[in-house]
Amino acid sequence: MGTPAEPPRDTASLRGSRRSSRRLPRRTAAGRRTFTSTLKALDELAATGAKVSVRVDDLDRGTAVISGDDFVTLPVAGLGIVPLLIEVAAEIDAGTLDALEIIDRGTIDRVEVGGLWQHLKAPALPIVDLAVLAAGGGDASAANALMAKVGLPAVRDRIEQLGLERSALIDRFRDVRGPDDAPQVALGTTRELAHLFAALVNSEVVTPAVSAQVAEWLSLNHDLSLVASATGLDPFAHFNDEHGLLFINKTGRDAGIRAEAGVIAGPRAGLSYALTVCFDDLSIMHRLRAHEAFRTLGVELMEYVF
Repeated sequence: MGTPAEPPRDTASLRGSRRSSRRLPRRTAAGRRTFTSTLKALDELAATGAKVSVRVDDLDRGTAVISGDDFVTLPVAGLGIVPLLIEVAAEIDAGTLDALEIIDRGTIDRVEVGGLWQHLKAPALPIVDLAVLAAGGGDASAANALMAKVGLPAVRDRIEQLGLERSALIDRFRDVRGPDDAPQVALGTTRELAHLFAALVNSEVVTPAVSAQVAEWLSLNHDLSLVASATGLDPFAHFNDEHGLLFINKTGRDAGIRAEAGVIAGPRAGLSYALTVCFDDLSIMHRLRAHEAFRTLGVELMEYVF
């Protein structure tokens, strides 16, 4: 899959208000800051025929900590809506989109693949609430409503402006994909996704205000079952962690697809990461094996930043 880069010997402060000055003894920390278990788990998945791509970058130095096939474009399912959220935030920031404009659920095709809006009695919600549902709850109906409002061409233009050459939001969410539909919702590489999340927390996406808004939406994500399962955070309230852990993430799930990208920062370091695994979902064991690789990465990310 790849080899871990040598850990940086020191790191500058990242988001001082969220990172304490506590440091582990250098010799103790050095022995813990490796990703050998992650690489072993991913190699084992690849040996079974799974397509695996991983990238972890040091936020302070901008250098790769580990990488493996991070240039390969793979389906990323709901993770691909991050550029959509960026476009929505950018249009709100520019004043061309009213954050409180009401969108009627009846104007979009019904989908049941995931999310809460389909279960709510409220038939219409403002754009900003739809962004919260899409980012925090993986709501397919909310994401589809946002796509319909801003348009996929605008999102694709934004992706190009962001310099994402191997990533794309292709289609809306559907319960069933027919022969005339795009085969995937979105595609991406772990290298570009890790860079994008790093840019978000460093206020480099469009404007600082846009970066902050998208990061805030993503900080509400309830899906902490993959990489994030190692953080010990409350899935429903993890924005202000008492232990000084900064964490945002977005996941993507579909049949035989698991993807996650995010940022994790603790007292010692800050990292952006992305992992995609495409596997044959033949049994629950195949699925759990893929999930375990994400959790292994999460454990070693935590060991790196604390």
